[in-house]
Amino acid sequence: MSERTGIITFQGNPLTLVGPEIKVGDTAPDFTIAANDLSPATLADFAGKVLIIAAVPSLDTPVCDMETRRFNTEAAALGDEVKILTVSMDLPFAQARWCGAAGIEAVQTLSDHAGASFGENWGTLIKELRLLTRAVFVVGRDGKVEYVEYLKEITEEPDYEAALAAAKKAVA
Repeated sequence: MSERTGIITFQGNPLTLVGPEIKVGDTAPDFTIAANDLSPATLADFAGKVLIIAAVPSLDTPVCDMETRRFNTEAAALGDEVKILTVSMDLPFAQARWCGAAGIEAVQTLSDHAGASFGENWGTLIKELRLLTRAVFVVGRDGKVEYVEYLKEITEEPDYEAALAAAKKAVA
């Protein structure tokens, strides 16, 4: 598995990402991760939809909380053609508890804890922490990556407007 250094930091400290760098135009890599009910979820489960995929370190941290709440709020304006996924290493039970407490209904949370399939295939796995780095991807209906943002500092919020614009463009 490839490793990339000097790409991200956590509170200024450099970390190593495992997996390839995903770029605009790439075919979206597959994954097998767990839904909140422990059923497996793969990329094929969302075929035909435009996807906003937000990788986050943990829903139980302030920035991940803000980010997921923001995407949940924005989801209403995107319509049925767009599905928003938040992927973290949190256990499915913890994700379900957090969603219930936060009133999250429009974003689907998925857990990569068991096999790190998403993290390794999408280049978001932090080697030193076994968490996912903060990143946002938009995947078109054709399975091609339309937008990518790997946050250099994982404690910062993503560019919501750019991701949302890419999703709206992919729907048009």
